[in-house]
Amino acid sequence: MGKAKAIVRRRKAVLNIRKITRTMQLIATARFQQAYARAVATRPYSEKITELVRQLAAQQQGRLDHPLLRINEGAGRSVLLVITSNRGLCGGYNSRVLRLGTDLLRRLEAGDEAAGRPPQVVDLHVSGKKGIAYARYLGRTLAASYTRFEDKPQFAQVEPIAAEFIRRYTDREIDAVHVVYTRFLSTSVQEPHVLRLLPMQRPEPGRHPDESVSPPAGEVQYDFTPPAVELLAELLPAAVKTQLFQCFIDAAVSEQIARKIAMKAATDAADDMIRQLTQAYNRARQTQVTLELLDIVAGAEALK
Repeated sequence: MGKAKAIVRRRKAVLNIRKITRTMQLIATARFQQAYARAVATRPYSEKITELVRQLAAQQQGRLDHPLLRINEGAGRSVLLVITSNRGLCGGYNSRVLRLGTDLLRRLEAGDEAAGRPPQVVDLHVSGKKGIAYARYLGRTLAASYTRFEDKPQFAQVEPIAAEFIRRYTDREIDAVHVVYTRFLSTSVQEPHVLRLLPMQRPEPGRHPDESVSPPAGEVQYDFTPPAVELLAELLPAAVKTQLFQCFIDAAVSEQIARKIAMKAATDAADDMIRQLTQAYNRARQTQVTLELLDIVAGAEALK
């Protein structure tokens, strides 16, 4: 009877775990819907700013110049921002981002003599408690850490970070700013990605920075007021801030997708385990009943 009781206790524990994973799956699904709506809503704005910058670049006829487009050399220092989650139970979401970020960190610190890239001192910025804990485990000193970003990052929260990066790059304190995050491509595809936030990629007339987007045929020439140079001075910093905000938005929706998938897998595994434990309990109970019947029959035979 002891074996049957042990199976009952284990099945009860698995049932309780299944309730938790099922609840977390439903919560992640609801949060994913909200995060997905935000990601879809902000993407057209980001793309339109990029398109506007490209049109202004076409008007400049190759004379485009701005501190955010120039390549800084000689500072010997870079910034690396790694975006992770505050909570776990999201499968390999954090591990993939941290693996990519650690690899990039080591490559920046080692440099590349063949490519003419000297070793860099890297200011490591980490968003998310999981990434912060991993950096401390590696013994890395953090230049800044952020734990205020959840599944609904706000532009007002991201803007000061981007503004500080812009200031440091404009003052030539740093040579580059890299962001490692999970890029949201679709509900079925999310991949860890490295974005070079600064210096910005120099826009080329007639070519969209995102190769998956085809520029419109027969572009219309516009007259800009104020002049294109003044507009670029406003648009380029706004484009950097919008790109960084889009990184946090993509990371948020990707995290919820990863958590939803992980919790669904855990719930399905719990269902399989409950079914197996139920079968094992039935067999153990049947064995116990059979043994009790044999004892009764043996006792009856002994009394004859």
